[in-house]
Amino acid sequence: MTITITRRHLMQGAAIAGVTLASPTVLRAQATVIRWGELLAASHPQVQMVERAAKAVKEKSGGRIDIQTFANGQLGSGKDMMEAVAAGALQFTTDGAGALGAFLPQLTLVEAPYLWRDAAHLAKVATSPIFTRMNDELAAKRGMRMLNVTYYGKRHLTSGSKPINGPGDMVGFKLRVPPVDVFRAMAEAWGARPTPIAFPELYLSLSQGAVDGQENPLPTIQSAKLYEVQKFLILTEHVLTPRMMIVNDAFWKGLPAADRTLLQGALDEAAAWQDKELLAQEAGLVATLKTAGMTVVQPDVEAWRKPVLATVPAKFEERWGKGAFDTLKAL
Repeated sequence: MTITITRRHLMQGAAIAGVTLASPTVLRAQATVIRWGELLAASHPQVQMVERAAKAVKEKSGGRIDIQTFANGQLGSGKDMMEAVAAGALQFTTDGAGALGAFLPQLTLVEAPYLWRDAAHLAKVATSPIFTRMNDELAAKRGMRMLNVTYYGKRHLTSGSKPINGPGDMVGFKLRVPPVDVFRAMAEAWGARPTPIAFPELYLSLSQGAVDGQENPLPTIQSAKLYEVQKFLILTEHVLTPRMMIVNDAFWKGLPAADRTLLQGALDEAAAWQDKELLAQEAGLVATLKTAGMTVVQPDVEAWRKPVLATVPAKFEERWGKGAFDTLKAL
């Protein structure tokens, strides 16, 4: 059976959540239902990660804690779901640090282009003082907390019809980017025309030629079937994307300590599985996408990195903090 939750239902849920949080005795006595919204298709490892955590939590709690997953943007855009988490109408979602910048601008640093060397380097951010400060501020100001930093993959460019060999080929190119100003600045550094489009609308926009290309990790290109509407894959490796597990802070604090421990353990295990799965998929997806009909271009990555690093970190230094980009880069 398919479950559909509208925004009206979400807001009604907020009121119910408030009553539940005010009644810890009831919370312990009754089943705890956790709603988790996801933007990606059910076939993506990120959604599978949530399902794995849900299964583990249900088994370990004897069915008392039930995580319900709503994939494929059923609950709205990424921003819609983050706003719902902030309001308490939704307990969990997962999104990028750049998108979370709409709620705490300095978080866009964690998804800055050409910052991280590899997945292991990215993982170090979770224990850095800079990240801890940002997480505490997000909880204090916006009522959300990041429980995990997961690996989402290296982002690459794709083009529908125009061959792309270097930044010089990007002049006037309509590049779909997430609605994040750091991504727009990156595209502009290449000479492209950044065009923010919500992810659920991306396939149609590409198929209709509303944009010339897009950028995403290989598993996302595969799971969203973007190879059907894009001919060229350019391996620019311009961003190593983190994804954050985001929870409503009041809901999290309102859970019994034992339940928080159980949930955190299951989420940690599922996140580790997702990181490993995405790295494994990335290792074979270039060949898979080539077989699907894409022409793969292995560019001079330094030619793409240079114009971005010459402009983007300086442009956002006031927001990120003086020296913060270099501090994380040196972790």
